[in-house]
Amino acid sequence: MNARVVERITDGAIAAVLWAIRIVVVLLVVGGSALTLLSGQYSASTWLSLIVSGVVLGSIYALIALGYTMVYGILRLINFAHGEIFMAGAFGGYFVGTELSALGFLNANPLTSVISVVLMMLGAMVVSVALALLVERIAYRPLRNAPKLVALISAIGASFFLQYTFRGFFGAGIYAYPDIGVLAGTVPLPFITIKWVDALIVVSALVMMAGLYAFVTRTKTGTAIRAVSEDASTAALMGIDVNRAIVTTFAVGAAMAGAAGVLYGMVFRQITFLSGFLPGVKAFTAAVLGGIGNIPGAMLGGIFLGQAESIGPTLFLSGLQVPSPAQLKDVVAFTMLVMILVLRPSGILGERVSGQRA
Repeated sequence: MNARVVERITDGAIAAVLWAIRIVVVLLVVGGSALTLLSGQYSASTWLSLIVSGVVLGSIYALIALGYTMVYGILRLINFAHGEIFMAGAFGGYFVGTELSALGFLNANPLTSVISVVLMMLGAMVVSVALALLVERIAYRPLRNAPKLVALISAIGASFFLQYTFRGFFGAGIYAYPDIGVLAGTVPLPFITIKWVDALIVVSALVMMAGLYAFVTRTKTGTAIRAVSEDASTAALMGIDVNRAIVTTFAVGAAMAGAAGVLYGMVFRQITFLSGFLPGVKAFTAAVLGGIGNIPGAMLGGIFLGQAESIGPTLFLSGLQVPSPAQLKDVVAFTMLVMILVLRPSGILGERVSGQRA
């Protein structure tokens, strides 16, 4: 009886502490936002610029997050090497772009610049897909029936192996992404300033995400992937090639990550062998935030995380007189993640995972 009483008291104390943390964070967010908005120190154009930056960043996170959520949906495995697949795509796009620049094709005229971007993304996709299939075949397939912890350790090991393999081949230096002159200008809009590169990133991400959703929901291969995600054993009995569905999932997720690597390089202008770590962690965060295993959830989680990083520090912290709030963007983003998961552990769209994992 005493043990049961102690357990109840402990549970009550933990619940009280959690609710106290929630209340404090909500008060800080609401209070800081109100003080920032009432101070009037930021113009409407500044807020619009922050929103655009959040959409651009969130689009990149969403593309990477799709690989995490698709692999988890079909294998119940967190592919921690996915960030390095993204980094490999960024390097693939870099070398294609550098070669096109050396040939004088990259900036010859606007048309060749657009063609060059497409070629860079295709090159990045090829590199990422090839590497992802290699990782799946060597690090994951032999452990498919092993305990999940073993596969998780293998995924972490693959991540470090790829990081330091790229460091061995390309060194620890910084690689400056090729400059595309036509994308340096701004879109002629009367009420907001948007760079062409930002518009290209958002449009490219939307097209790829829409194409992926159509592929998963409208094609036979997509139906097979959803069937294997729901029940691999039953899918095999129905004549579905489970290995093919899994390999296709890795390939599609890697292609999205490779394209995201090129978009990332065009935004941040430089890459290193560690460029996949932090974006990979944040994309995994976006996948969890949206509901791991849920494709629309990964898209929504990426956009939400991008907005939290872009707008959150300025909106929540400036009114509280916190110095250099932009430097705390990672703190704000992960705090928002923890708060949402405390209130809704399954993620934003997590309800649908049990009934419809695709």
